[in-house]
Order: sequence, then C-alpha cells, then structure tokens
Amino acid sequence: MRMLVPVTAPEDKRLIEFDSVLLDHFLRMLEDLHGQGIKEAVERCYQLSVEYQNSGNTKKLGELATVLDGLGPGDSSIVASSFSHMLNLGNLAEEVQFSCRKASAVRRSGDIGDENSAATESNLEETFRRLMSDVGKTPDEIFQALKRQTVDLVLTAHPTQSIRRSLLQKHARIRNCLSQLHKDDLSPDDRQEIDEALQREIQAAFRTDEIRRAPPTPQDEMRAGMSYFHETIWNGLPKFLRRVDTALRNIGLKERLPYNVPLIQFSSWMGGDRDGNPRVTPEVTRDVCLLARLMAANLYFSQIEDLMFELSMCRCNDEVRTRASQLLAGEKIDVKHYIEFWKQIPPTEPYRVLLGDFRDRLYQTRGRTRQLLGNGKSDIGPDETFTSTEQILQPLEVCYRSLCSTGDKPIADGSLLDFMRQVASFGLGLVRLDIRQESERHTDVMDAITNYLGLGSYRSWPETKRQEWLLTELRSKRPLFGADLPMTEEVQDVLGTFYVISELPADCFGAYVISMATAPSDVLTVELLQRECRVSKPLRVVPLFEKLADLEAAPAAMDCLFSIDWYRSHINGKQEVMIGYSDSGKDAGRLCAAWQLFQTQEKLVEVSKKHGVKLVMFHGRGGSVGRGGGPTHLAVLSQPSDTINGSFRVTIQGEVIQQSFGEVSFCFRTLQRLTAATLEHGMCPPRTPEQHWRSLMDEMAVVATAEYRATVFKDKQFMDYFTAATPVLEYGRMNIGSRPSKRNPSGGVESLRAIPWIFAWTQTRFHLPVWLGVGAAFKAVIQRDATNLQALQEMYKMWPFFRATVDLIEMVFAKGDPRVAALYDELLVPKELLPFGDHLRQKYEETKELLLKVAGHSELLAGNPILKQRLSLREPFITPLNVQQAFTLKKLRQQSSRIFVELPVAEVVASRATAEVAAGIHDSLILTMKGIAAGMQNTG
Repeated sequence: MRMLVPVTAPEDKRLIEFDSVLLDHFLRMLEDLHGQGIKEAVERCYQLSVEYQNSGNTKKLGELATVLDGLGPGDSSIVASSFSHMLNLGNLAEEVQFSCRKASAVRRSGDIGDENSAATESNLEETFRRLMSDVGKTPDEIFQALKRQTVDLVLTAHPTQSIRRSLLQKHARIRNCLSQLHKDDLSPDDRQEIDEALQREIQAAFRTDEIRRAPPTPQDEMRAGMSYFHETIWNGLPKFLRRVDTALRNIGLKERLPYNVPLIQFSSWMGGDRDGNPRVTPEVTRDVCLLARLMAANLYFSQIEDLMFELSMCRCNDEVRTRASQLLAGEKIDVKHYIEFWKQIPPTEPYRVLLGDFRDRLYQTRGRTRQLLGNGKSDIGPDETFTSTEQILQPLEVCYRSLCSTGDKPIADGSLLDFMRQVASFGLGLVRLDIRQESERHTDVMDAITNYLGLGSYRSWPETKRQEWLLTELRSKRPLFGADLPMTEEVQDVLGTFYVISELPADCFGAYVISMATAPSDVLTVELLQRECRVSKPLRVVPLFEKLADLEAAPAAMDCLFSIDWYRSHINGKQEVMIGYSDSGKDAGRLCAAWQLFQTQEKLVEVSKKHGVKLVMFHGRGGSVGRGGGPTHLAVLSQPSDTINGSFRVTIQGEVIQQSFGEVSFCFRTLQRLTAATLEHGMCPPRTPEQHWRSLMDEMAVVATAEYRATVFKDKQFMDYFTAATPVLEYGRMNIGSRPSKRNPSGGVESLRAIPWIFAWTQTRFHLPVWLGVGAAFKAVIQRDATNLQALQEMYKMWPFFRATVDLIEMVFAKGDPRVAALYDELLVPKELLPFGDHLRQKYEETKELLLKVAGHSELLAGNPILKQRLSLREPFITPLNVQQAFTLKKLRQQSSRIFVELPVAEVVASRATAEVAAGIHDSLILTMKGIAAGMQNTG
C-alpha cells in the first residue's frame, strides 16, 4: 500500500514520509490483530480509491462499493475503524510537519492552510516591524497599543468534537513520538525506541472504542474543555507572553509587558449555555463554576510549591522583612487544617515565609471549594481563604518589588513573573463563565410576574409598553415579586440561574448572552431580573443577533437602547454585542450572511459612536466555513475598520479547541495569530470597500438569498431530499454533545441547529450550505454587465473581506465531490427525487466554474499548492468511508425505522444474533461518520 503523491502538487517529502511510516505501522498491526484478509480488504479499498481519484472514473466507485458491500457487519466495522484511524494518523503527521516547518518556508501570500489555520500570518516581531516600516508606527506606539489590547477566547462545548477524550490523549502521545522522530540528531537506538513507542500508541488507539456509548453531560464537557488549561494553556500563556517581551526588545524597547495587562483572556460557555439545552440547569452551572475554581486552586498550589523552592534567597527589602517577621510571630493555622509534614521555614528565608503563608491560605481555599462542591457547605470560613485575585497577587507583588530593589530583577522576571501573569489572566475561577439563555425564556418569566401582579400579560404588550414598565421597575427600589410567585418549571429554571449567579463569587462569571435578541426590552428584562435576584455585581448583558432579519434590525435596536438615559448611564460607556455566524448562514446562505454581518458591524459602530459608547464585538464563529469558520488570522483582518479597536472576543468551538490548544505549540500559534492580527487590524485597518463594490455585494446578496431560500425553505421536495440523501437523521446517535440537535423536535430545517445542518452536508462531501446561491449571484451581476467580472476580480485582489469569503468557498469546493454525493442519491433517494439531486449538482458545477473565474484561478487551489497536496493525501482514505456510509445507511433504512432509529436496539430485538448484526451495522455507520469528520477536519 503506497502513499499517493499528487503529480500536480510540490512534494512535501517529510509529510509523505511520516504518513508512510504511520501507515506501515498501522497495516502491520492490523494484520497481526485481524488477519491478512482484513488487511488486504483495506489495501484493496485504498487502491481503488486512488485509481478513482486519479482517473475520475466512477466505475472505480462501483468496484469499491462491491468490496465494501461484501463485508459482514463485524468486518465492516473493522474496515471503517481502520480508515478512520488512518485519517487521524495522517492529520497528526500533518500537524507535526506544519509545526516543525519554518515559518518562512510556508508563508505564501493568500494561502489558507486549512479551515482553521492560515499560512499567511506573521509572527509577532514581523508584525511589529511591518507596522513600523509600512505604516510608520513607532515602537512605543506599538507598545501602548498592546497594553490596551484584549483578546477574549470563549470556549464552548457545542457538539462538534467527534473524537473521545481518551483517544485525543493517545493522539497527543503519537504526535509527541512523531515530533521526536523529526529531529535530525537522534541516535539509531533513540530512533528505534521512539519507533517502538509509536507502534504501541498506534495499537492502543486502535484498541480504544471510538464510539461514545452515551451522550456526555454538561459537566463532562466542562471537564474535557478545562483539561486543556491543565495540559497546555496554563504553561502556554506565560511562554507566549515571554515571546511578546522578546519581540518588543528586538524592536528597541527595554520594557516588558506589564504582568496585569489582559492581553489574552479566557471565558467559557460550558455549563452556562442553556439555550435549547434542558440538561444545563442551575445546579449544573453551580457545579461547573466550583469545578473551575477547584482546578485553578490545584494549578496554583502546584505552582507555589515550585516557586518556594526557587525563591530561597535571604536578601530582601524592609517590606518583605517586616511582613515575614509578622507572620513568624503570629499564630499558626488551626491545627485541624494545618499540614504537619510541612517543614517550618527559617526566618533567614523571608520570601519562603511569605510564600508559605500564601500556600497555607491557598490550601484552605482549595479545601473550602472542595467541600462546597461536595455537600454545599464548608467548615472553612471565607476569611481563611483567598476571595479575590487581588489577594493572591498582593504577596507576589511584594516579593517582586523586593527582588527588583535588591538587584535580583533577573530572578524576579523568571518564574515569579510567569506566575503573576497566570494569576492576572486566570484569576480564582480559571475562566469566566458566560450565561446564555433565549429571550423567549425571559419573556415567560416577565409574563408570569405581570400576571401575578394583576397587570395583564407581558407577552401581549407592545415593545413601547414593555420598555416603559421595565424602566419604571428598574428605577424603583421595591421588590417585584414574592416567594408565592406561581412558577412553571421553565420559569423556575430561569430564576434559579439568577439566584446561582447571586450566590457564587462575582469573578466566576463573564457576560449574560441573550440569544434570539430582537429589541431593547430583551436587554432591560435581564437587567431587571439581575436586580430582583440580588446579583450584587450584575453581569454585563450582551444581546446576540443571529438570523438575517435580526442582524438587519440590530443597529436600530441598539440605537433605541442607547437612547434610554437610564441604560446609557448604567453601562458606563461600554457595550458588548454578539453576532451569530451559524444561524445567519443557515437562514440566508453563506454569501449573504457574511455580507450582512459585515454591514451590521459597520452600522453598530456608527450607532455606538453617535452615543459615545465603546463597542465590543463578540463573534460567534463555528468550526466550519458554513458556520463562519476559517483561518482566525484572516477572519480578524477581514473585519470592517473600527470594529475591533484592540478588543476581539470570539468563540472557540468543539473540535477547534483541540486544533487550537491540543498541544503547547498549537496554543502558542493560536495566541500569536490572534494577538498579531488584532494589533494589525487596529494599527493598519483594512481597506474600506468602494461604493461600487458595495452595490455589487448588495445585488449579489439579494440574488443569493432568493435562490438559497427558494431551495431550502420553499421547495416542497427539499426536506424529503435532505433527510434521504444525508445522514442527518442518524446524527444524534454519535453522542458527541449534551444538547438536542433540534430546538423543536417536530420542526423542519428552520428548527434544526446549524451544527447538524452543516454536518449532514459535510459527510456527503456536497457542502450545500456554503455554496448554494453563490453561483446565481455571480451569474446575475455578470450577465447584467460583462464588465462586472473584472470588478469582482478587482474586489478579490484588493478587498480582504471578499477575498477571504471567496477563498474559503473555494477551499470547500476542493474538499467536495459531487460524484460521491450522487452515489448517496443512487442508493438512498427515492426515484421521484433523483432529478432534484441532479439539478443541485448542476448548480454545484456552475458555481465552481464561476468562482474560479472570479478568483482568476485555472483550477481549485491553484494558488495554494500546500493545501492542495494535503487534501489529495487525505482523499483516498475518505472516499471508502463515503461509499461504506452510503451502503450502511441503505441497510439501516431498509430495516424497520422503529428498530434502528427510534429505539435502542437491545430493547426491541429478540434474537441475540440479530441484535449483534444490528449493533455492528450501527457501529459501522458511526465509525464512517467519525472518519469522514477526521478527513474533512470538521464535523459541523
């Protein structure tokens, strides 16, 4: 089984070599475990897939189908698992190769490394020097801009991570082995030992069940998300900040970035995002907050013990000496909490005396948090613990000042400075939890209250009456309702969340995000409920505008809100607004959604400036292009001017967390990309589009939306075709997330969440939500005026927003294969719907050709040979999974839907043999889903 080397792409020999090493190891292991027959079946499928890729002959798909369809359920699962694992191994080889390659060797103007990486970004020092040479900025101006800059990364547990955590850990060890093999100075013995370790880890991964047998709980998702802090982010952040210091020194600055500059911050939605997820209860929110605080205490405790060993010096200033003497003269901690084996610190080591007291209080902090998490109460009082970040920083600052004043600044700028930066960034809660709830749930609460007060139904009131009443209550000091308020379970859940917010420390929380926000009353309602539930430090309230109509109306809604004197005074001149990429794309198609998001941001900035309010945009981006995904660096630089201004907040969702923070090198690269791009956008804003370009975009958006909606929402055949031609109905069986795939179980496409919507089309390699409507838009403006083609090409060359949009769509076409989608139709779609699929594939081809004309490319990815090669290396492994998935779906759907879709197999199959066959078919389907997701490098 030989690796495919694309003739048209430049050979990346190291990547091919790594792929071949992994493949050889895997195939030998497969033969040892399952026999030569299985190995030969896998090799035969791979070879046929290569022949199909090289020739384009669909007969090879038929031959491949014959091999796969002839496998029994048990062998079918093994083959599916084999291709899934080989794709994961290929991805690992690619990651290592990309990390080890020098940046100068991979930078190509306009390249996109993949959906979530860009090869165009510069490192920090290059960005600094470019700003100095091209824009005329001084080193001090760059330094001051950095001190004002904040990038807030919000980790979310949307159900897009298809790989189990146990497998991710094994993949990390495989990646580590590959990184070591990449070194040129290994001895033969070292290489042999690493190779043996690599083989062990490959087998351990293959022997691990890929399938989640039960959906994760929100607490499970939170633990998985927080594990990245322990494994990479905790140490990755100070390493990155040191690189910032180094880059600043290299451009002539002597100062370090102050330790308390919030250059990078982390937030989370895990356990706080209750929009459509009934499993996220007030109790879950309480649990995840306390879990995060416990994790932070554990990390701090380990760090302070290391620091105590390091700061053994005796020289200090008077401030440290005095504090040390006071601590030594004072009483010890209560013996029931004191650790007897801790050695008494001598007075000749004053720093250790101070840090010993720090350690003791941190021990108490950890103990109190553990008790509160376990039984809701603690016999350790708050006065014995740290209750604020300032309390933790104070003794560290004292030590730092002393070291600097006694000639030991190099020591102060070592581990102590790193620790101070960690404390300043992570605080006592590790991350700040955002709360997200749908606006209608708040309306339910207000309706219950107004009916309770005899005022009628809040739900039936017009917006003006709602605002008037809400403002009256906000200005009033009397309680709004009593304990006898009649409450449904839903109302109780909403109010219970506010009570949890009021009970826990304020630094546990970040923002309160209102999904499906449409009007000022949505924001005022949350402000009133926070006051009524006695939230001492109210969370900032962030409206989330998602659907196309809501985005269009957002500037007027915010203008009305800012016109309210009470509110403008309340927010103290700063407002955060979130814009949703996923639902807007599902609502109107990618092209129209992207343009509307661009315009909405511009108008929101105008409204904010009008009222003297600083606007912070919160970008709700997904992992795939259909949900706003793409290279982060390009995403930042393609935003409209004046929309970032040093503050960039963005979601990092599901599988993208692994891609961004799975290794220390990934973490470093992610933080560098975001910091450099945010700085560059603020100091060298992107070009403002010309009016002619805007007019063309307006025209194209109308055409694209009309075609997209005519197909997806108005064509009566579409929903039947969609459910037949894709595995959307089987998506929920993957158990990759805690929340349901639909907001309304009985609804159609409009109620389907964006993730399964994108997932289904990604699996069949058709990617319809990304391109549908784009071709019609290009065709309309070019047919109206032939010179518009030249204008579009000019837009592509000179406008970052338009170039990024086109490049990402082109990349998705490079991942697509309409011939594979046609196979799904042939096997799964009723005959009367086959013309519908043919019609869509004609649109696909037409759109692709028009896109290439606009980009000026002779073929897909002509300007990005590196990505083209990587996709070519993956494709022979993906195609067999597609074919197998299509046949497996056919087998499942030929059986009773009651047995195989609606109910667990074990409950309805009487025969044990039949149950085993059914379970094997079902496992094969899930394994193909996971494998294709690995090959596409996203699920949804």
